Amino acid sequence: MNKVFDVLIIGSGLAGQSLALRLADSYRICILSKRELSRSASNWAQGGIAAVHNSEDSLEAHIQDTLDAGAGLCDSEVTRMVVNNGRASIEWLLQQGVNFTRVAEDDSLHLTREGGHSHRRVVHVADATGQAVQTTLTDRVREHPNITILEHHIAVDLITTHKLFQQTASDGPNRCLGAYVLNSQTGHVTTLSAQYTVMATGGAGKVYLYTTNPDISTGDGIAMAWRAGCRVANMEFVQFHPTCLYHPHAKSFLISEVLRGEGGLLTLPDGTRFMHLHDERAELAPRDVVARAIDFEMKKRGLDCVYLDISHKPLAFIQSHFPNIYKRCLQLGIDISKQPIPVVPAAHYTCGGVMTDMHGRTDIDCLYAIGETACTGLHGANRLASNSLLECLAFSQSCAQDIQASGQQPTISLPDWDESRVTDADEEVLITHTWDELRRFMWNYVGIVRTNKRLSRALHRIHMLRNEVHEFYSNFKVSHDLIELRNLLQVAELIVRCAIEREESRGLHYSKDHPELLAEAIPTVLTPENYTSLLD
Repeated sequence: MNKVFDVLIIGSGLAGQSLALRLADSYRICILSKRELSRSASNWAQGGIAAVHNSEDSLEAHIQDTLDAGAGLCDSEVTRMVVNNGRASIEWLLQQGVNFTRVAEDDSLHLTREGGHSHRRVVHVADATGQAVQTTLTDRVREHPNITILEHHIAVDLITTHKLFQQTASDGPNRCLGAYVLNSQTGHVTTLSAQYTVMATGGAGKVYLYTTNPDISTGDGIAMAWRAGCRVANMEFVQFHPTCLYHPHAKSFLISEVLRGEGGLLTLPDGTRFMHLHDERAELAPRDVVARAIDFEMKKRGLDCVYLDISHKPLAFIQSHFPNIYKRCLQLGIDISKQPIPVVPAAHYTCGGVMTDMHGRTDIDCLYAIGETACTGLHGANRLASNSLLECLAFSQSCAQDIQASGQQPTISLPDWDESRVTDADEEVLITHTWDELRRFMWNYVGIVRTNKRLSRALHRIHMLRNEVHEFYSNFKVSHDLIELRNLLQVAELIVRCAIEREESRGLHYSKDHPELLAEAIPTVLTPENYTSLLD
């Protein structure tokens, strides 16, 4: 079955939904969501959106903070574009109905501060900004008559002219025509044809054993774009959030950076502070510095976790600023107004991704990538806190403008998905076992601190697993779990290859074998034709 749209948006987070709303008045839009529309990393974002609103702050200061965090690898033009878009992005969200937290005295937007920021500039909705924004936009999306929502649908692969007609680059430009999509509830694969296709699938945190990301963060867009022929960049820069709640019943629960911004202190089990020994900014140092410091103290002392203490603040302050964190911890027997919170680092954000330009355009015509899926040049070697939601909004705007200016594309009839030579899987234990093994060795070998030997071992394991999964994929009908595992293996390979190529320590990438910083900051760019693809 073939369905035709003007714009196919693969992913239902802030980037995808905001793009859909910007285009829907003039285009037939399809939003693809792997689970329910609300299940996205955007929905889990606690901190807020960085945007200059204070007269004591400035756009130049926000730009400089971003460049400093990015350790020499930020694109200055992109950084300026995104930062300059800050106030307009907040205004657009206000127009959609988002009720940001305000100051009672004058009803101005309440601004908080996070690590790496020189001023208070983070606009937020208490400690659940992502959920508030996502809920509001989801209501708008569901109301719009030009937006078709396909929940419980996962993209299998992109359809391009080169694949369809078995062409190469010498035959002319490659154009994206849509995607093959699996309905996870029926098991049927549908062909979705589109004038323009946008990858907004988020990051790849689930490639690691411990992550703050939801289960859907399996790097689908990055893997599909790579298989289709797009370059990827800077995949070695995986941001590990320093403070994920350490509790056997608290899966992936993040303790917001804002907690440290509002005075939270990191301590050892005996209450001794340690961050000042690692960085003069102490708890307000950028995330990579804080994560490495915690990792160092845990390994040095054999600790299972460290602690984040906000109990010196009044109860009313804690309940008003961090209502969701307070409630969730209390459910688990932790009263954060009286005792410190046990925390550990966890994989949080993929700074690299599919290479794009200022409008989200990739190497393939009519294919865009926005949000965490993309490597725009904004984050460089380390993302500044609360710049990610801003990036989603800024690039949904520039992407929408480019699509509107590009006009109608020639129509090409697309074939149905061919599963005539495959059968139902006899058992799927291979998928669950491989998924678990992959995430464990990625955590152990490609984590916060890396070595050449660990990276080599990880790549060797990936190559062994790929053959098993490729054989499974070639002989059996596709399933949701198989598609995600295939993509995770691809993304894992890209992370490891980028890490091997970077022979220095910069930003989020720290290597014991190459602890020094090179004089010149150069992006790590991988080109598909220069590598044997993990899974064809």
